[in-house]
Amino acid sequence: MNDASALELAGEALKLASAAGAQTAEASVSIARRFHAEARDNAISKLEASTGKALFMRVFRGGRKATLTTSDFSPDGMSEAIRRAVAQADQVAVDEFAGLPDVVATDAVDLALFDSRIADRDGAEKLDDAIKLERLIREADVRVVNSSGSNYTDAIAVTAIANTSGFASVYSWTRAGRSTGPVALDGGVKRIAYYGTAGRYLGDLEAPASVATTAVRRAVDLFGARKPPTMRVPVIFERDVAATFLDDIFAAASAGNVAVDNSWLTERTGTRVGSELVTIVDDGRLVGKLGSSPFDGEGVPTQRTPVFERGTLRTFLYDTYYGRKLGAASTGNSTGGGIGPNNFYLEPGAMSLADLIAATPLGVLVLDTIGFATEHASGTYSRGARGFFIENGELAYPIDEFTVAGQYVDMLANIDSVANDLQFDATVVSPSFRVSELMVSGN
Repeated sequence: MNDASALELAGEALKLASAAGAQTAEASVSIARRFHAEARDNAISKLEASTGKALFMRVFRGGRKATLTTSDFSPDGMSEAIRRAVAQADQVAVDEFAGLPDVVATDAVDLALFDSRIADRDGAEKLDDAIKLERLIREADVRVVNSSGSNYTDAIAVTAIANTSGFASVYSWTRAGRSTGPVALDGGVKRIAYYGTAGRYLGDLEAPASVATTAVRRAVDLFGARKPPTMRVPVIFERDVAATFLDDIFAAASAGNVAVDNSWLTERTGTRVGSELVTIVDDGRLVGKLGSSPFDGEGVPTQRTPVFERGTLRTFLYDTYYGRKLGAASTGNSTGGGIGPNNFYLEPGAMSLADLIAATPLGVLVLDTIGFATEHASGTYSRGARGFFIENGELAYPIDEFTVAGQYVDMLANIDSVANDLQFDATVVSPSFRVSELMVSGN
């Protein structure tokens, strides 16, 4: 299905909704062709190729809302599903904040989201990608005895949205990824690591050799790891771990959590929360990035939204519903059924991660976190971790089985260095950064 036919289908769904009695409605059509190959032990262990399609609708009637999702695009199937949804709307409570957005995208911005190389790529090449990754991790070090899988994935898709207020637009997009998970034997201990790369364009991906080298290094560098002493020291979060920290910051900045008082950022807008180095942005208009799109899940134009500026919390992130509920405009962060990130990131600094380590006389470098122990309402952070002990500005020895804990508000306030290693390989990303002091619980 091409752009024109996806948009036509969304328009047909709106006609059916109006005929069924909906006063207003919105239709979103998504068609995606996906591919996944996994290799283990130099052979393909999993192969998946599929085309998924979905129609998601919101119908409004008398201040009430109902939603539906269907993959049945036949005229009879769509008609019946939409008729039921409109009837169901009469059974729910009136919600004064429900309804179509007041502002929709009107520009025809081209964000370069489609790579024809991915769309045209031969299946055999994709299989070779996965097998090559698996071979490379095993050749890199004899201590690599197994893997959790070496993968190549891609998707070629079209997204169309239309509503009864006259909005109708569509865009096509692609994405691809390579990842691998080597398992290395450290005596009787298995060291399991993971590393991946992703992008809109095939050329944005790291080469298989680079992915394999990084993944294997993450596994074997932890050989002989031991618990560190319990102490309060500077802690460096490597960029992948820093991104998981930013995931939690996004959750706290989501208006959906703020509205139900499940965010430690509630009532802090306009106040200083982080250090001068903390500028966190959500930007849906970065050309060619994974979180970019011309409009969000309800047709509102995406935008660049500074959430934190030099430590000060400027705004939460809204869709139309929670914007109305909290008296703000949508920031273009609707997923169609909630609030999600576009490209949510901490702005990078000037120094490399190596420079950051060298500037740390005593501390801890966190390379991986384990488990989940975040309390969003109070802002408590606690994670099991693995990484390195730093002495005299050098990586002294690997450490594991320790916990890093603190309060988000203190951690943001105590970020004293930010590295320059930001990579847009997901929708929430971060450069490495250092917190001047955190509790590390080990021996």
